[in-house]
Formats: sequence, structure tokens, C-alpha cells
Amino acid sequence: MTIKRLYIHLFLACFIIGNIAVIAQNDSINSKKINIDYTNKGFQFSTPDKNYSFHIESRLQFRFATPNDQSPVTFNDFYLESKTSFKINRARLKIGGNAYKPWLKYYFEYDIAQGNLLDFRIMIEKWDFFKVKVGQWKTYYSRERVISSGKQQMVDRSIINRPFTLDRQQGIEFYGRVFPKTLADFTYHISVLTGAGRSATTNDDNHLMYVGRLQWNMFGRELEMTGSDIKYHDKPTGILAFAAATNRSNYTRFSSAGGGNLLGYVTNIPGQYRVNQALIETAFKYRGFSWQNENHIKKITDYENNTNRTLTGYYVQAGYFFSNILDFVPKPLEIAGLYANYKPDTDINEAYEQEFGLAFNWFFKEHRNKLTAEVSHFSYQNIDSFTQKEWRFRIQWEISF
Repeated sequence: MTIKRLYIHLFLACFIIGNIAVIAQNDSINSKKINIDYTNKGFQFSTPDKNYSFHIESRLQFRFATPNDQSPVTFNDFYLESKTSFKINRARLKIGGNAYKPWLKYYFEYDIAQGNLLDFRIMIEKWDFFKVKVGQWKTYYSRERVISSGKQQMVDRSIINRPFTLDRQQGIEFYGRVFPKTLADFTYHISVLTGAGRSATTNDDNHLMYVGRLQWNMFGRELEMTGSDIKYHDKPTGILAFAAATNRSNYTRFSSAGGGNLLGYVTNIPGQYRVNQALIETAFKYRGFSWQNENHIKKITDYENNTNRTLTGYYVQAGYFFSNILDFVPKPLEIAGLYANYKPDTDINEAYEQEFGLAFNWFFKEHRNKLTAEVSHFSYQNIDSFTQKEWRFRIQWEISF
């Protein structure tokens, strides 16, 4: 274990002990018992006045994959030796709650396997129409990325996520919901971020990342950021969202590891790239049926080499609990499908990447305990119209407690 990881582990231990101590101290003042409950966020400790709460949750994700686990990025990835894998794909510790007031909230998420502090944020949520968040979190841009990897419909995100996600950033966000339960029901997110990726407290120049998202809750009901209609919405619930972002930095893509570059971009000069991107997104759930779709466009301007490049991509995804219409189908079983299409450069019509996926979900306890089996097919074509194809099978057990 490195010194850095040791410090993080010690910090988390002290944080947990400190929170329990604060709650206990508050409890002694009020001479009342601390409430201890098991919720959908794990074990929760809270004071009777609800001014202090603390919940802790562990999450594990076990995965078997063959012939490889990761989606191909280049043509060379298709020629890799088969490496059937069985691994703990994710191991997370989640800590959150509120302090001093019910509307002053905090949240931490720690990646135990990699030793990374993923999320740390403070939220002021006194009013529904105006809230403030500071710290580090997954940028509210695209639905597929915002949905937790533990609450997805497929085993993992589509090939569209890699080139278009903004991933985790540090900064400040203003958000809220206006005109709820009406035809003009909207949810908005406006973010000002460092634009340098996870754990980057400063950017490479004086240019910040600006992100905006406007979501129309078309039936006057807000749709939660989860996959599958496990709650069986008896009323149609859907959204139409628009989002845009602009950033100037030395990166052309982001991931959970931080800033990086897409294929074709190798230099790394501060402020070299201006990236403008936008999306249109839809999602819908009704009586066991779920749908989500994203349509992306992204323009990269390279000031050092005086070039421009436009990327486009989209995916459609849907699932259904067929037990609603077929008696012989078990109720915990959901069948879902995915199609994704990505064009790395719109000036090269011959080059594209496609993904087809079929998943079978068995929910033991909603998303907190589920088993997913998935078959995927990839078809990539390059500028010379040469095509490479590959099948993949994965099975995954997701469990939180």
C-alpha cells in the first residue's frame, strides 16, 4: 500500500469516527437515542431532530468476461489475445448525510480497489428551485454517465461514453427544479468547473469549463437517474433534455482516471484544444418499459496544428419486464437491448464504430442485488473500408449493502 493510499484510508476512518462522534454528541445534548436504520443507502445513523445524519454503504461488482472485458478502441484491440477475466470490477465505499440542518448535505465516494477518492461534495438544498453544490462529482451532462454503474441496465456504458463524457470535474454547480407537476416542469444544471478532470484542483490555463443542462419533465414528473423500470411507473414518465459544454485545455477527452486524449491527438500543450459539444437526450419509463437515447456532437479545434474535427454519435437503449404480458416469464427478469453508433470524424464517411448489445437482468433486490448477463457485438470500419468484428460475453453480479 502506498503512502498516499494509507493517508486516504486513515482520513476515511477518522471521518467515519468523527461523524458518529458528532451525532453522539448532539444526541447527548438532546438526551434522546440515535436512530439507526437500514435504508437504500446502507446503514444510517440520525438524530431525532434530523439535523444530523450519516449513512455508510459498501458496494461490490464481480464480473466475468470473454474474450476480453474492455470495448475495442482501435483496430489493434481486435487482434489482442483472448484474455478471459474474472475480477472485482468495482469496490466502492459511499458515505453521506447531512449536518447542522437537513438541507446541508455531504457525500463522499471512495474507490477501494484503485485507492481513488472519486466524489467529495457539499450540497445546499434548502429550496427545490435553487440548489448549490461544490466539490468533485460526475458532471451533470449526459444521462448514461450520470447513472451509477451500479444502477445501469446493461453491464456497462456504451462505446459512446468514452469520446463524449465529461466525467468527474471539480467546481461549483447551480441546479434546481421549477414549475413542478405542470407542463412547464423543468430541471436545470449550470456548472463552472476546472475542466481538467478528476483530482485536478487547477486547470492548465485560465480557461474554465462551462456546462449547461436543461431537462423538460414532459409529464410533470421527474425521472430518476437509473436504468430499468423496476419501480413499475403506473403513469408515463419521460424527459427531453438539452446540454452543452465548452472547454479549453490540453485534453480532448475525460474518464474516471482524469484528463486524456482521443486517437489522433498526441501533443499536450496548455490550452491547445478548444472543445465544444452538445447533446439531445430522451428517456421514458412506463409499466415495466424503459427507454433512453442520446445524440452527441463534438467539435475539437487544435490551435497548435490549426485543425478542426467533428465527432458524432448516438445510442438507443430499451428494456422490458415481459412478465407483465406473459405469465410464464419470471417477474425478476428484464430483457434489454442497446445499439450505438460512433463516427470519429464526420469528414470521413467510411469510418464508423457500431455496438449491439443484449442483456438479461435478474433483480434479487432491485439494483442493490442483481445479476446481469450480456452479449455484445462490435463492428468497426476504417477509412479504407476495412471492417473488423468481434463478439463478447459478460456476466456481472452487482451487490450493495
